[in-house]
Amino acid sequence: MSDTKEEFNASSHDLGVTSSAVVSEDDIPRLDADTVGQIEAEEDAHVGVKTVEAAEKVYGRYSKWFLFIGIGLASYIYSLDGQTTYQYLAFATSTFEEHSLLSSITVAQSIIIACGKPVIAKLADVTSRATAYLAVSGYIVIASARSIGAIAAGIILYAMGLQLLTQVIIADITTLKWRGLVSALTTSPFIINAFIGANISTQTECLLSLFPSLFHPSSLPSSGAERRAKVLGLVRVSREGNDLGPSLKTHFLQKVWRLAEQLDLIGLILLGTSVALILLPLTLSQTAKGGWHNPSMIAMLVIGCVLLPVFAFWDLRFAKRPVVAHRFLKNRSVVCAAWIGFFDFVSFYLTYTYLYSFVLVTKPWSLVNATYFAQTQTVALTVFGILAGLSMRFLHRYKYVLIVGLCIRLLGVGLMIHSRGANGSDAELVWTQLLQGIGGGFAAVASQVGAQASVPHVDVAIITAVVLLWTEIGGAVGGAIAGAIWTNTMPEKLAKYLPTLSQADRDELFGSVTDVMSLPLSDPTRQGVISAYGDTMKVMLITATVLSVVPILLSLFMPNWYLGDKQNAVDAADLTGDRRTVTDMPHSQEA
Repeated sequence: MSDTKEEFNASSHDLGVTSSAVVSEDDIPRLDADTVGQIEAEEDAHVGVKTVEAAEKVYGRYSKWFLFIGIGLASYIYSLDGQTTYQYLAFATSTFEEHSLLSSITVAQSIIIACGKPVIAKLADVTSRATAYLAVSGYIVIASARSIGAIAAGIILYAMGLQLLTQVIIADITTLKWRGLVSALTTSPFIINAFIGANISTQTECLLSLFPSLFHPSSLPSSGAERRAKVLGLVRVSREGNDLGPSLKTHFLQKVWRLAEQLDLIGLILLGTSVALILLPLTLSQTAKGGWHNPSMIAMLVIGCVLLPVFAFWDLRFAKRPVVAHRFLKNRSVVCAAWIGFFDFVSFYLTYTYLYSFVLVTKPWSLVNATYFAQTQTVALTVFGILAGLSMRFLHRYKYVLIVGLCIRLLGVGLMIHSRGANGSDAELVWTQLLQGIGGGFAAVASQVGAQASVPHVDVAIITAVVLLWTEIGGAVGGAIAGAIWTNTMPEKLAKYLPTLSQADRDELFGSVTDVMSLPLSDPTRQGVISAYGDTMKVMLITATVLSVVPILLSLFMPNWYLGDKQNAVDAADLTGDRRTVTDMPHSQEA
């Protein structure tokens, strides 16, 4: 027993744990027997994870640095894409004389981004990370498109996984103490591209679509390392003496059936259909004929809500390799992180959906300055996300960063209630965006690391996808609520402040920001519109402020995992998948 304590004390020094601590088995976090049993039963569905761990053993001296450089370049292109592709689409759809389909494409993109994450995560687990990177081929499809259908297909391909896979690969190759910082650094290009994206989009409409195709999976160092690990025989997933890897000799139909089981194809279809049917009416209700009175909107929402419990029943009762395993629902970190993301995005879209229109109407700013203002929160999110990752590196904890960030964000949202008025100063309005960006940057990085720390490596990809999926749904809900408040409140307020105008004139002011901007700021009609905007925004902001309290309460229930030199905080595994004995684990991983 004394030898065990000495062994622990020696190892705990490197993990930032005081050697004087007395350790008992009850103090040591570890996976329960049920979880271990579930993971072992799903072993053949985690070939991709085993491949990544094997690749970690054969990386050369500089290989991982090349991998980091590749991720950095891909992140830059992803960032630039976010600032420019929308402008390209306007020209592309017009080229095919289908500009009216632009909104349909963007709605489809948002839905696929949400629904595609679990699909890509399962594919990355069952096959390999490099295989799942086929998503970048979407850029090639867009660049070579000869029809509007090809453009839509390209967008769908790239939207399905690039953001998710970047975060998953970072989780694969970084220990907990560095993960927050490296993850945040991938967003740093937004600092530059937030201001130069518009200029680039006006100069290079086609070139940029070709450039991302250079980042093919075969060019990534990880692909070479994975192949080398397979050649050396390091990738082998077995159970009961049977090799369950890709080389298993079976009939074609058996292989297809086995792959469907590994991917939980039925579960993915149920989940994707459910989420799509919920998001579609939330995003289209404002433009569909009759709005919420349209029977199709209600039918889609009802069917989507019904399919969610059907999906849950299938995954919990029948799926052999479930998308959302029962162990996830018992994991406080995962559940809380998902709901934190959900309510945070509901609150964000309540404040942000009509913010750009608001400043165009209420402020005498140029379009350039209004655009810079719209990027303020994004830049702050990026800068303070990096600072959050840096602080977590030295604190070795994430919960403090998460709670502080959510409190700062609440302050920023609450202050908007005052600054949204016509009398609010420019500085005050900008500060509300900075505060939300500071708090949001802290919270986003901390909550993701907290969720990833709470699961073994085999679950990292899918729980990252599930948390991001739930967050995306929150964004759709927030946007729908904002639209509902706007369409139901704004006409009433315009009638209140502009009673002398005809209904037709008020409808024009309601439907067109440019009509309002054409009026001098001192014009009584524009002042009436400004008052109507202020009252309507007040309703949204009060709702957003109340909802911003919920993530703070949820964060209090999250375990404060220790962020050390391991891949996760629950099974003592390093990046190669090797595990030390339980007695070697620091007792203070959870607090």
